[in-house]
Amino acid sequence: MEKKKFVGPILIITAGVLWGLMGLFVRNLDKYGITSMQIVALRAVFTAIMMTAVTLVYDRKLFKIKLRDCWCFFGTGICSIVFFNFCYFRTITLTSLSAAAVLLYTAPIMVMIMSLFLFKEKLTARKIIAAAVAFVGCAMVTGAADGSLALNAIGVLTGLGSAFGYALYTIFGEYALKRGYNSITITLYTFVFAAVGVLPLADLPDLTEKISVNPQIIGWGAVLALVVTVLPYLVYTLGLRTVEAGKASVMATIEPVVATLVGVIVFDESLSALGIIGIIFVAVSLAMLNIKTEKENSI
Repeated sequence: MEKKKFVGPILIITAGVLWGLMGLFVRNLDKYGITSMQIVALRAVFTAIMMTAVTLVYDRKLFKIKLRDCWCFFGTGICSIVFFNFCYFRTITLTSLSAAAVLLYTAPIMVMIMSLFLFKEKLTARKIIAAAVAFVGCAMVTGAADGSLALNAIGVLTGLGSAFGYALYTIFGEYALKRGYNSITITLYTFVFAAVGVLPLADLPDLTEKISVNPQIIGWGAVLALVVTVLPYLVYTLGLRTVEAGKASVMATIEPVVATLVGVIVFDESLSALGIIGIIFVAVSLAMLNIKTEKENSI
């Protein structure tokens, strides 16, 4: 029983690690001139195709959803995946990468507040402190803690919008789980809805032309879908069965740490002393959320 309580956190952290590998694939697709929204489209379409195949092999009954529950998948697919990516990429054009990242990782606080009202989860001092420590750690890791953030009003709004969209996957995913849907079903319909929502934004004629010139784009798109979408979304949604939404959103902040380490190891990017301290901060926040206490007071 003691071992089982760690399964959920391990699944959530594993998802964060896999999401942190995104840069490996995005940078390779970028070499072929694929735009940000085209990458999102490739990711969504290939994920929908793969999840359809998984469902066909695993259990065809998982295709079944109730019409009245479609709002859950509209939420995870359109409101979260599409809206989050649109806002995040817009923020990157309006501010610095570090500013966009820091604004994005206000998401755990949003999840905690929404979960307090929607799911009656306790807002404990430990959760708040862990979220704050993780946020500061992310700021250090991304280099945003040096006081040189490039910010403007619209950039801040779109940045907070990206955080809100990012947070909505956890919220709508939790609703879908409470309605008895399997993590496979949730992931499948999330990306079916996301594909429908993002394709009009992806300039399909241009994308088709790029693929005809460089067919290897299809291979990169498929691997992108498998490694940083299908697997992490499946395990994250599965982890939500036993981990509170608020805690899960903080645990996922391991993502920028992994992304930074990938940059250092694979792309020879530098890591400052402040970045190393930031990694330690994120690790401390994860430990805080998994330490068992006899009594915990809610705020």
